[in-house]
Amino acid sequence: MNDADVSKQIQQMVNFIRQEAEEKANEISVSAEEEFNIEKLQLVEAEKKKIRQEYERKQKQVEVRKKIEYSMQLNASRIKVLQAQDEVVGSMKEAAAKELLNVNHHHHVYRNLLKELIVQSLLRLKEPSVLLRCRKEDVHSVEHVLDSAAQEYADKANVHPPEIIVDREVYLPPAPSHHNDHEPYW
Repeated sequence: MNDADVSKQIQQMVNFIRQEAEEKANEISVSAEEEFNIEKLQLVEAEKKKIRQEYERKQKQVEVRKKIEYSMQLNASRIKVLQAQDEVVGSMKEAAAKELLNVNHHHHVYRNLLKELIVQSLLRLKEPSVLLRCRKEDVHSVEHVLDSAAQEYADKANVHPPEIIVDREVYLPPAPSHHNDHEPYW
């Protein structure tokens, strides 16, 4: 073989090695590109997941704040309602206390009130025998309405009329002189 053939053969070998090297480099490049894209996709997905979790956490915080705010507003409105109710009850107590000072001046109305109070008490107690206490000055009026009150109770409760004994030893305190003097009696 002459130098030209050897040189040609060496050139072919160099070209073949170069081609193999380029193919191998391309394979490595493609493989590296694929691995890069996979890694990039994994990183992007991981960051998306973190962002979603952060968004959900913040959304829950907003919901909790809204619930707290709603609850606070609801409580404030309840307090306003309770205050308004308290004012109405207070004014009703004041008006009732003023009316109580004058109720015993109207004998028919007062006796009817006594009868209704006795019936209401009997309905609450639901006892066959009751000891009734009243003011000393009301004994006559109470005795006057006692039978009708017992009968009305018996009709409403669908029972026999109870035995009602008026206590003549212990009396309730006398009527107050001013509407602000009304205090609970125990």
